[in-house]
Amino acid sequence: METPSDRHAYPAHWEADVVLRDGGTARIRPITTADAERLTSFYEQVSDESKYYRFFAPYPRLSAKDVHRFTHHDYVDRVGLAATVGGEFIATVRYDRINAQGMPASAPADEAEVAFLVQDAHQGRGVASALLEHIAAVARERGIRRFAAEVLPANTKMIKVFRDAGYTQKRSFEDGVVRLEFDIEPTEASLAVQHAREQRAEARSVHRLLAPGSVAVIGVGRTAGGVGRSVLGNLKDAGFTGRLYAVNKEFPADLTDVDGVPAHRSVEDIDPAEAVDLAVVAVPAPQVPEVVAECGARGVQGLVVVSAGYAESGAEGRERQRELVRQARTYGMRIVGPNAFGIVNTSPEVRLNASLAPEMPRAGRIGLFAQSGAIGIALLARLHRRGGGVTGVTGVSTFVSAGNRADVSGNDVLQYWYDDADTDVALMYLESIGNPRKFTRLARRTAAAKPLVVVQGARHSGIAPTGHAVRATRLPYATVSALLRQAGVIRVDTITELVDAGLLLARQPLPAGPRVAILGNSESLGLLTYDVALSEGLRPKTPRDLTTQASAADFRAALEEALADDKTDAVVVTAMPVVGEDPTGDAELAAALSAAAATAPTKTVLVVHVELGGLAEALSAATSTGPNAPTLPTPATTGTPEGAPRLIPAYPAAERAVRALSQAAKYAQWRRDAAEPGKVPEFDRVDEQAAAALITGLLAKEDDPRGTDLAPEDARDLLALYGVDVRPTLPAPDADRAAEAAHTLGYPVALKTTAPHLRHRADLGGVRLDLADEDDLRRAYEDLTDRLGRPAELRPVVQAMAPRGVDTVVRAVIDPAAGAVLSFGLAGAPSELLGDTAHRLIPVTDRDAQAVVRSIKTAPILFGWRGAAPVDTPALEELLQRVSRLVDDHPEVVGVSLEPVVVAQSGLTVLGASVRLAPPPARDDLGPRTLPSAY
Repeated sequence: METPSDRHAYPAHWEADVVLRDGGTARIRPITTADAERLTSFYEQVSDESKYYRFFAPYPRLSAKDVHRFTHHDYVDRVGLAATVGGEFIATVRYDRINAQGMPASAPADEAEVAFLVQDAHQGRGVASALLEHIAAVARERGIRRFAAEVLPANTKMIKVFRDAGYTQKRSFEDGVVRLEFDIEPTEASLAVQHAREQRAEARSVHRLLAPGSVAVIGVGRTAGGVGRSVLGNLKDAGFTGRLYAVNKEFPADLTDVDGVPAHRSVEDIDPAEAVDLAVVAVPAPQVPEVVAECGARGVQGLVVVSAGYAESGAEGRERQRELVRQARTYGMRIVGPNAFGIVNTSPEVRLNASLAPEMPRAGRIGLFAQSGAIGIALLARLHRRGGGVTGVTGVSTFVSAGNRADVSGNDVLQYWYDDADTDVALMYLESIGNPRKFTRLARRTAAAKPLVVVQGARHSGIAPTGHAVRATRLPYATVSALLRQAGVIRVDTITELVDAGLLLARQPLPAGPRVAILGNSESLGLLTYDVALSEGLRPKTPRDLTTQASAADFRAALEEALADDKTDAVVVTAMPVVGEDPTGDAELAAALSAAAATAPTKTVLVVHVELGGLAEALSAATSTGPNAPTLPTPATTGTPEGAPRLIPAYPAAERAVRALSQAAKYAQWRRDAAEPGKVPEFDRVDEQAAAALITGLLAKEDDPRGTDLAPEDARDLLALYGVDVRPTLPAPDADRAAEAAHTLGYPVALKTTAPHLRHRADLGGVRLDLADEDDLRRAYEDLTDRLGRPAELRPVVQAMAPRGVDTVVRAVIDPAAGAVLSFGLAGAPSELLGDTAHRLIPVTDRDAQAVVRSIKTAPILFGWRGAAPVDTPALEELLQRVSRLVDDHPEVVGVSLEPVVVAQSGLTVLGASVRLAPPPARDDLGPRTLPSAY
């Protein structure tokens, strides 16, 4: 008999694409009644041993009753998920809700029995681990809190899947069977395991693209010219170390090669004994589906789609792009593009230039990611150029231009760079961030190991570039920048600054502090450098003028002396061209500076040169051809690989050099701070369970899925459960009720309007303070209503006066893109007019709270500006952490505003509060790992 739960709608939101341990992809989806044949075919391909482990007995085939049971689910008490590749099952998992006696049950029973079956050919790819993450998320959604599994002791692989998941387990052994029980609520350990698996899988998927053993270029023209022919030529010219194939369905049957590269009419015509790892697709968009199908059938691992005509071209192209991703993932392939410029790997073992760049970039230690092909070209050109700007022989390790980034994104490339031994510095040009919450998490982890420099285009338009499907953010650009800096990202505004910072970080150690020595042969240039250093937050010393007659030996001696000073963290050398009979030679000066820098390998050195064409090139060559240029060991704070020459970057302008140095110094300080992270302390007067019950009850009263603003008394009750006391207000609809309210609260009191257009607007006369008695109150009430309107419009309230202090504002919001964000500033003009507000991602640690209070420009007012008494900032920091804890514990709390918060010399008072609740938003980065949806 069909029960109501049997008619539960198909849960399409459980469908997901995942990256497996080996870098391939699979699709996870609910099993339906239409899967009977797929399930039977899947089971036939499973070994007898795996079947025995699943059913604890020989079970050669599934009966019709079995097939019906395993394909009919109610998606509540009985759920089955399948991992598929090419539309066929490669693994399944199911849970059945049980009661305390282990019998089938329905809610409110909160335990389920779970079982897996993985096709032998796909064991070891991490399929079961991915399925466990997803079935656990499904179970939590259906009110299940605990899993039980029975496993034969010999089934060590499945026991390891459960053991390695990070959940706290209870084990028992009875009747020859191991029984495992564990709660499935995410824990710090389970999330750490999930993120580590995600990193390894996504890094591997990018590695398969960047280090293929063979490449097929599909769409190679029969004559010179054209995109496909150009890419093939670039691959050949770069010296690609693997096999190359030229593919075009229009090739004559008797054509055997193109420019010496084997020619084929289809990838399926290539010798089956030879694997095809990567395909570069350069055919018109309408022909791409046929090519993808052939590549999938041939077992190609990844695609670089340079073809245009996708989401950048409008609605029809957008749908074509979605179908491209769906089709590629069906075969387990990842895509760079479409509309991509290509990918590059300069490693001598690979030498891959699968891009439209006609020249292979110089090999180096910088990883480069660009969403825009045009910007990618510009960045490669600047890094490659030796003269006429910021120079130094510092090249590229890998380059990815993702185009519309329909699949592979900056997040994936960050995962790869994190543990890539060939990349010391990561540079990224981003026009949009598809998953900022994940990007921030990955950036924080990457930045703790190596510098990450980001410039964001289209940041002021508020519009993502055509072809980029991203979630809209309500946060202003300045807020997003602050959050990225909090994660250790070096934020710059232009691609020039991106390259400037990258070249310094790639070959110089991080400065130990902000103390900067300046020396050179021009007093004016030295003073200019000094001024810029001050404005960039550095602590420069008085410039040392060596005069225009300074020789290379003078420069060397001065630099060695500056570097030997324990009170110097970095040195900026300024050099002007000299007019005279015997000017210092560029090569001689470069060798002198390099030799001097070698005496202090842990300190930062950089050069400002003005119209001195040969110095930059000489500095680049000095370590290998100049005198006294030994190979240096790698200091602990530098990204230079062991044994590599230490290059001194040269800049054509003081402001560019100093800005790069300032960015490096701030990043170094972040690294030091991140090494000792703060804590999220436990506070008294926090009742998480009572708050959860109150929130559930309040939401149950509302039908609007967008949420609701709480009534003042409900907001006050909820905040009190987290130790945030809001000073009560009493309504004053007329003068008599105002007097009664004041009598209840006690004088002195404040009379305030709460009408939205007058709220917190003391400048408009909507707030009257320090009313000492009833006469004062009645006069103020009469004046207020005479000036501003009727009481029904003004909604006046009476509130007891708070101790004098500094008015501040504390807010928390859930942004659809960035996640939970805490903001702080002084109330009124500083935050509203001048934007002087600090932001931190939630949860906020004790160190975050200290930093956010001190990071606003008007912070001196809190600490005794102009002789005023300092206020109680520890109480303010505690308030920030309590609000953070409330929002972090309860995702239904999507907005909190405390204004004003009056911080006195001792303690603080919250005078106004509003709270907004909504059904909990999707928190993608805390759920099971999944690729961005293509739909």
